[in-house]
Amino acid sequence: MSGAPAPDVPAEGEVLARRVRTAMVEDPAPARVRGASRRQRLRRDLTLVLLMLPALAYFLVFHYGALAGNLIAFLDYVPFLGITGSVWVGFDNFSEMFRDPAMWQATWNTVEISALQLLFFFPAPLGLALLLHSLTGGFVRKFVQSVVYLPHFISWVIVVALFQQVLGGAGVLNGMLGDHGLSTIDVIGNPDMFKPLVVGQVIWKDSGWGMIIFLAALHQVDEQLYESAAIDGAGWWRRLWHVTLPALRPIIALLLILKLGDILSTGFEQIYLQRASVGPAAAEVLDTFVYFTGVANGDWGYAAAAGLFKGVVGALLVYSANKVAHRLGESGVYR
Repeated sequence: MSGAPAPDVPAEGEVLARRVRTAMVEDPAPARVRGASRRQRLRRDLTLVLLMLPALAYFLVFHYGALAGNLIAFLDYVPFLGITGSVWVGFDNFSEMFRDPAMWQATWNTVEISALQLLFFFPAPLGLALLLHSLTGGFVRKFVQSVVYLPHFISWVIVVALFQQVLGGAGVLNGMLGDHGLSTIDVIGNPDMFKPLVVGQVIWKDSGWGMIIFLAALHQVDEQLYESAAIDGAGWWRRLWHVTLPALRPIIALLLILKLGDILSTGFEQIYLQRASVGPAAAEVLDTFVYFTGVANGDWGYAAAAGLFKGVVGALLVYSANKVAHRLGESGVYR
């Protein structure tokens, strides 16, 4: 009858969805296949998973679990009373910290040393990698690589002692200057030269170790790109600018982001060993400030507030630098 209402006809998409649900209910084989595939992968990679468990436990206990200790920054913490027995003071430790001129002096010294390291130390491993990669002899390349990254395995105690024997007031340099009738200079005990000295020590000790990452990236560059560029008449500089550096750009961006996140950490041991020779005004950084304030003076809450402040600033710098890297087309640390 023409006057009767038309029956409801389901839409095409609804019919398709209904058929898919019916098929999944009637044939659960794909789910079983996926479950079996997961079990097979787990059985295949069981050895690697077991090898990973100690490292995972280390990070969970000593990195993520230790984050709970930041609660001390909001307490008048007394070790004998513990966290539950100490008095809650809220943000009083942070207020005291921001009013302390010594904390701001330590922050400025830290930023200044980190900026010098970023300017002079960060390009040093890249330059070493480019020079070493250009060597043709396999034996010479391995020998130079072994020599330049060997200082990384020397402790800071030995490194500082070596620099004192060479550049100290009674060191080799002043001995040679005195033998020739020239005026001597105490590089180790001069507060004005402390920051360049620290950067020079880091370059000498860790440039070879940082070079390994860039060398690994250079070995991934297709040699045919260099050959094509050479055929097109590109010299060494143009091959470096148009082939090598674009290939290294992702790893450079990644390391730069990580370095910015670590800008308020300049290395405790190196600074601590030389702090007494130049004084706190030149050598006090946030790491040593936290140590002397918290451990030496027993003001644990205040020191924890300074450490938490350093961590928050580092996290914000990593987040901001990662966003900038994304806008420039790089992957960064995370997506």
